[in-house]
Amino acid sequence: GFYTNLLLTQTPEHILAQTNNKTEILCEMKKEHTGVYWYHWSQERQHFQFLVFSNTLGKATYGTNVSQDKFSVHEARSQGSYSLHISHLHPSDNGTYYCSVSQSSQLLLGSGTRLSVVDALPLPPKTTQTPVSKKPVPKTTKSKAASRKG
Repeated sequence: GFYTNLLLTQTPEHILAQTNNKTEILCEMKKEHTGVYWYHWSQERQHFQFLVFSNTLGKATYGTNVSQDKFSVHEARSQGSYSLHISHLHPSDNGTYYCSVSQSSQLLLGSGTRLSVVDALPLPPKTTQTPVSKKPVPKTTKSKAASRKG
């Protein structure tokens, strides 16, 4: 539904990151809330995992077996924005991450951010063209007399 996405905007939509690196997902809220929940959906395991809840005072509560060393929530300076930092990335972190707020005993989910962790980023091949010869650029010499008037 569009309704939830208007309330919770997540950026970016998709992240491709390298193993052992770290990444960050931003969640903006346009709604009063008591805190933000972060969830991880693993397509592979068909499993929805609660990662961490951060209340408005910035106190974090972690889910079972969730490493505090790996996941941390930071509140952005503009109130209403939270970011989830994920470090020591591993292919098991693949999946979709959702920020969420609870409203009358239901959870509103953000738009979701898909994370793909790979051992090496698929960078374009380096072209083996001959380097362009750098011609010396003639320096424009201004006569000192002209720049100093009077």
